[in-house]
Amino acid sequence: MKKLSIVAFSVLSALSTQALAERVIVQVDNDKKGIIKALVNKTGGQVNIDSNGFVAATFDSKDLSSIKGLLNNPHIKLIEVDQPRKLLAQFNDDVGNPATEQLTPYAVYQSQADQVSFDASAGMKVCVIDSGLDHTNQDFIWNRITGDNDSGTGNWNDHGGPHGTHVAGTIGAADNNMGVVGMAPGVDMHIIKVFNAEGWGYSSDLAHAANLCADAGSNIISMSLGGGGANSTEENAFNDFVANGGLVVAAAGNDGNNVRSYPAGYSSVVMVGANDADNNIADFSQYPSCTTGRGKKQRTDETICVEVTAGGVDTLSTYPADMATSSSLSADSVAYASSAMENSGSESGSTYFMGTAEAIDANAAGKVCIIDRGNISFHDKVKNCEDSNGIAAVIINNEAGMLYGTLGDTNATTIPAVGAAFEDRAAITSASTASVDISTSDYGYMSGTSMATPAVSGVAALVWSNFPSCTGEEIRSALKATAQDSGAAGHDVNFGHGIVKAKAASDYLTANGCAGGDNGGGEPGGDFTLSANGYKVKGSQRVDLTWAGSSAANVDVYRDGSVIATTSNNGSYTDNLNRKGGGSYDYQICDAGTSTCTTTVTVNF
Repeated sequence: MKKLSIVAFSVLSALSTQALAERVIVQVDNDKKGIIKALVNKTGGQVNIDSNGFVAATFDSKDLSSIKGLLNNPHIKLIEVDQPRKLLAQFNDDVGNPATEQLTPYAVYQSQADQVSFDASAGMKVCVIDSGLDHTNQDFIWNRITGDNDSGTGNWNDHGGPHGTHVAGTIGAADNNMGVVGMAPGVDMHIIKVFNAEGWGYSSDLAHAANLCADAGSNIISMSLGGGGANSTEENAFNDFVANGGLVVAAAGNDGNNVRSYPAGYSSVVMVGANDADNNIADFSQYPSCTTGRGKKQRTDETICVEVTAGGVDTLSTYPADMATSSSLSADSVAYASSAMENSGSESGSTYFMGTAEAIDANAAGKVCIIDRGNISFHDKVKNCEDSNGIAAVIINNEAGMLYGTLGDTNATTIPAVGAAFEDRAAITSASTASVDISTSDYGYMSGTSMATPAVSGVAALVWSNFPSCTGEEIRSALKATAQDSGAAGHDVNFGHGIVKAKAASDYLTANGCAGGDNGGGEPGGDFTLSANGYKVKGSQRVDLTWAGSSAANVDVYRDGSVIATTSNNGSYTDNLNRKGGGSYDYQICDAGTSTCTTTVTVNF
C-alpha cells in the first residue's frame, strides 16, 4: 500500500465573546412578523433571516441599545445580539493513499465503528451544518444526500472550502472500495451551508438551520463550529430539536483553554473534545468546567462541558477536488508514510545516502537523495541534493515520529522533497531504490474538535440505526455510559466520560434497552455522587466533601487529578488547603485503587 502525506490549512478557533451588536435577533410570534419586518425596514435595518419565531436583522452603525430603542414594539418578545459563529479546525497532515484504494481512518477503529453494521433501512439522517459539500467527490452516495441553498452562502453542494466536505466524509463516506469509509457509511445526509467565503456565520443562521434540519426529517445535527457568547434563540432551536427526539452534537473548540464555546455549551447539545490515535487528549481541545456559580449557588452540570471525545488529530477524510497536497514514498517497492514538503513531481531511481547533506556531492547525480535531519535547514539540504543533480530528496526525522516541514518562503529548489519518520530510517537508508511523488488529491487530513465532532455524530447514527425506537437522548446516554475512560479516573473535563465506543454502546442497548441500565446517562459509578462546599477560615481555604453511593471500605480523594488522601468510606472529608486568596480546584472521589469514581466537581474561591 502506498502512503501519502497531505498538508492543508483550515479555518480555526472559536470566536471571542465580543459580537457585532449591529446584527440582532428579534423574537416575535410568526403572525406578528410582518409588522416587525416593516418596522425594521422603516428604521433603516435589513432583514437577514426570517425563521420560525424570529427574524435576524442588521443595522448599520447602531449598537444594541439603540436598536432596542428603534424597535420598541409590544409584539417583540426579545432583542438580542446575533452572535458570530465560525468554523473550528487546525493545521493538518495526512497519511494514506485513498486515490488507489479504500482506507479506514484510525478513528473508525478506535471508536469500534468497524465492529458494528450500519442499517441503511432504518432511515437515519444526519444534518451537517457547515461550509457545504463538494459535488464532484465520488465517495458519497449522492441520491441519499439533500440540502438547502442560501442566498448569502450559495448552493449547498458547492463547497466553501474543504471543511464541510471533510466533516461529511467522516460521517458518511461510502464503503465503496475507494477513498475513505465513514463512521456510518452511506448514511442519509442533509447539508446546510451557513458559512460565507470568509468562514463567518451567526447564531441566527444556526437557529434557522436547526429548523431546516427538522423540516428535512433529520435525526442528528452535527456542527463543527462555534463561538463565544450564548444566545437564547439559538439555544431554544436546539432545545426544540432534542425535545422532539433528536440529537445535537457540536465541537468544544480548539483554543486549548477552559473557555466554553457555543452552541456546544448548551445543555441540550453534546460537547465533543478531540483525542489522538494514542488515546491522548489533543492539546488544542477546549475543556470548560462542568461547574457554574460560586458558593451556595454553585452547581455541577456535566451537560455544559465535554461529554465524550473521538479521534480529531490527523484524521483522513474527503476533500474538494485537488485541494489537498499528497505525497507517496516507497523504498525497494515497500510503501512508507511521508509528508509533502515542497515541489510537485514524480521521480524514481537508485538511492544515495547523503548524510546530513551539508555539501554538494557528485555521487548523488541521477539518484534519490536520502538525507538525515540536522545541522542545516531543510531547504539547504534539498538544494545541495539538486545542485548535485539529484532527482528527489527524502529527509528523515532525527527523533521519533514523522518529519513535517516546508522549504521556507524563499524556496529555490524544484525537485520533489518529502519528510519521513525516524522509525523507518533503517529500512529507507538500506534500500537500493526509491520512488517519490507529490501531487494534488481529493483526500486530506485535518486536526481539530471539528474532526472529532462528525466522528461522534457518525457513531451515533451507526448505533442508532440498529435501535431506531430509541430517542436521541437515549443514544446520548448510551454513548456516555460505554465510553472508554481516559485521562483522570472517572469523569473529567478533558475527556468527559471518555472516548466513544460504538460496539460497546450497541451491546449496552442490546442488554438494557433504550432506557439503559443502572449506569444510564454515563454517570461514573452509577449513583456514586459527590458534592463540595468551599469556604474560608481566617482567610485560609477549606473544602468540605460529601459523597454517597460507594460500597468500598476506603476511598481515594483526588484534587486536580492527584490523590491527596485515602480515607475510610464515611461519606465526608475536609481538605484544609492552607492557602489564601483565589483559586480553582477539581475534586473527585474514587473507590480506593479503582477507576470507579464520582464525576468531577470544581470549587472556586
